Amino acid sequence: SSQWAIISAMWTCESGMAAQGDALGETAENIANSNTTGLKASRAEFQDVMSRSLKGNDGGNQLGRGVRIGAVNPLLSQGSLDNTDRSTDLGINGQGFFQVKGSEGVNYTRDGSFHFDKNGFLVNNDKQRVQGFSANDKGKIESKLGDIKSPNALVNATATSAVKLDLNLDSRNVANSKTFDPKDPYKTSHYATAVEIYDSQGDKHVLNVFFNKGENREWTYHGMIDGKEMEGGAPSGQQLAQAVSGKLSFTEEGLLKSQEQAESSFNFVGGAKQNQAVKLNFGDDIMSGGKGVAGTKQFGKDSDIISWNQDGASAGMVTNLSFNDDGILSASYSNGQVLDLGQIVLAKFENPEALLKIGGNLFKQSRDAGEPSIGIPRLSGRGSLMAKSLERSNVDLAGEFVTMIANQRAFQANSKAITTSDELMNEVIQLKR
Repeated sequence: SSQWAIISAMWTCESGMAAQGDALGETAENIANSNTTGLKASRAEFQDVMSRSLKGNDGGNQLGRGVRIGAVNPLLSQGSLDNTDRSTDLGINGQGFFQVKGSEGVNYTRDGSFHFDKNGFLVNNDKQRVQGFSANDKGKIESKLGDIKSPNALVNATATSAVKLDLNLDSRNVANSKTFDPKDPYKTSHYATAVEIYDSQGDKHVLNVFFNKGENREWTYHGMIDGKEMEGGAPSGQQLAQAVSGKLSFTEEGLLKSQEQAESSFNFVGGAKQNQAVKLNFGDDIMSGGKGVAGTKQFGKDSDIISWNQDGASAGMVTNLSFNDDGILSASYSNGQVLDLGQIVLAKFENPEALLKIGGNLFKQSRDAGEPSIGIPRLSGRGSLMAKSLERSNVDLAGEFVTMIANQRAFQANSKAITTSDELMNEVIQLKR
């Protein structure tokens, strides 16, 4: 039986050479992909082959039969994130995967080197579309999964529906010392200011607001538009046409007590929508359940406008697209608007090591990987995003070279054992001459 023992030893060493050769190939694969974006290094893991028992099921007394590669598992440690200054580059810091969709279905990747194609869709280098939650026309992100798409070049105009004014009206003005005259509004009012509003076609108009102090800390206001911009023009002898009026009242402490607005009549020329409703909001008045603290007040200092804003806009062209660290794609427009267009989603697997590699930095879901948990970044352990960044490969070149040397020496040792077994077999053959 000595010759069979020698032959068994040769086959055992052959299995060692085969396994070490495969492990060396995996090391070479890691080194070759050391600069591949988002790649995760893999590690060959060895297992012994079932041993031959010398004494049945009793423990011990077993002869080994060699080695094999039991598994090649990815090492899912975090790769370093490098800044690229490219607005569509995204890096994941954590365990999540981007979800992309193409002709072969849904895939997953750590490679965030994306760009917009000619149709405006955000795609990877294989033209697969990046998935995310889309936004509605007002820029609010909705939980509707689909392709991330750049906006139309022209954003529609929005008519003003509300104007917020934060003022101080000088309490030192003498009540009824001036009577408002629409023919000479600037000289017959205690204070005047102006804000900008937009009609339904996005044309800008100046709304001049005049304030007069009355008895018991009450103020009246009149909002007027250039007569040439209003249907019917201004009444005879006036340059401005009245569009809105109302009344404000204040407490003894100068806080906004109440605000009332009469019916407004914004009828702009040029084919714009008639009877445009514009609400003037002067703050958090007490009569409406507020505290009178936020907004317009009446203090003993010069009348002045602190801040104002309105919700209308002209038509605008896209001037810039960018992602933030929450994966939200925003567009900046020439009219000053900034609207959210969508949000990148990430997928997390219970067993990501079991995902199937299909090339091109892509993975397919497998049965052992489990179902993906899909949602926005920063939640449920999916990891966070870094805009204008890419994740480098997590290959440790120094460690790979050490592994390569160990595999090489193991291969040499197994080949040496084969030559030794060959010499022993030759001795057996030479017993009879």
